[in-house]
Amino acid sequence: MTEHSAFSARMHRALSLIRKETRQIIRDPSSIAIGIVLPVLLILLFGYGLSLDVTDVPVAIVLEDTSPAATDLAASFQLSHYFDAQPMTSMPRAEALMLSRKVDGIIRIRPDFGRRINLGGAEVQVLVHGVDANHARIIQGYAQGAVSQWMARRAAQGYAMPTGPIVVQSRMWFNEANESRYFLVPGLIVLIMTLIGALLTALVMAREWERGTLEALFVTPVRTNEILLGKTIPYFALGVIGFVLCLVAAKFLFHVPFRGSVAVLTAASVVYLLVALGIGLLISSAFRSQFVASQITVLVTFLPAVMLSGFLFDLRSMPAMVRLMTYVFPARYYVALLQTIFLAGDIWAVILPNIAVLSGMAALLWTFTYRAARKSLA
Repeated sequence: MTEHSAFSARMHRALSLIRKETRQIIRDPSSIAIGIVLPVLLILLFGYGLSLDVTDVPVAIVLEDTSPAATDLAASFQLSHYFDAQPMTSMPRAEALMLSRKVDGIIRIRPDFGRRINLGGAEVQVLVHGVDANHARIIQGYAQGAVSQWMARRAAQGYAMPTGPIVVQSRMWFNEANESRYFLVPGLIVLIMTLIGALLTALVMAREWERGTLEALFVTPVRTNEILLGKTIPYFALGVIGFVLCLVAAKFLFHVPFRGSVAVLTAASVVYLLVALGIGLLISSAFRSQFVASQITVLVTFLPAVMLSGFLFDLRSMPAMVRLMTYVFPARYYVALLQTIFLAGDIWAVILPNIAVLSGMAALLWTFTYRAARKSLA
């Protein structure tokens, strides 16, 4: 057999396996559900249902002073879309509402507020329900912001500043609207690519072992690399479909800013998808039980993608030991790439190191996958 005919035979065998696996995906409702239906549900759930923004916070405004300055400050809270303010004059009533969780905070403007502000030393008391510490910190920040805006407005109108002539001007780069979905939706792509790439492929080889169909390939000339190619390409195409759905939803459904290059984003996503596919195939080659393979995949891919990637939680706020562990998980690097490309643009100082690490992981994983599959099939 000539070299050309041998190559043609290998290609024919690989294409046959690809067609077989594609038919298997089409016939299997669970693969379609995980590959297409689940990404759509996650997009809608995370885009519309999950938000780290705090708006319409129920607060009680105890106005114990009727001076124009106190009334104007109370109006600043009432007109803010961050607060759902309930004006009242009784502090005990406000405390009762706080204890019953009908309000999350109390803004108390004391009886001597107007007199003290003319003397240059007024105070505003902010009481916040502290059961949810993060929620409480956000409310405190909003309250301080409302007071600062009121002070700046009075300074512009020519009134004396109670704490001096310093006005703080702040600006948030890359997310001027301060919308949490601007970084949640790009991070969602990580979860979808992980589910499609790792979880589905983790069941492939294990399913073949359980059904006994893999043994039938032993008596054929099919090689290990051809089997891996036949198992990979259909799920790679499914991952690309999920990626396109996420990209379209981010741009046109949730209007997330996209300041980078589509080509760079696609290249980064392809590399991460190869990493996820490598993890899934490595696990399914090493373990011959679908249940065991799925549990291990969730443990080493999906949970770290949610908890240890920077998708939901700031990595710098984690203990040093946990922060060191995050460098092992590829989702960390992909989240950094997505949030940078979407919100900041093609920042090569961030893009190149993260793509390099993912590329190295992909090469290493596919080497181990080939060896594990060859050993299992031997």
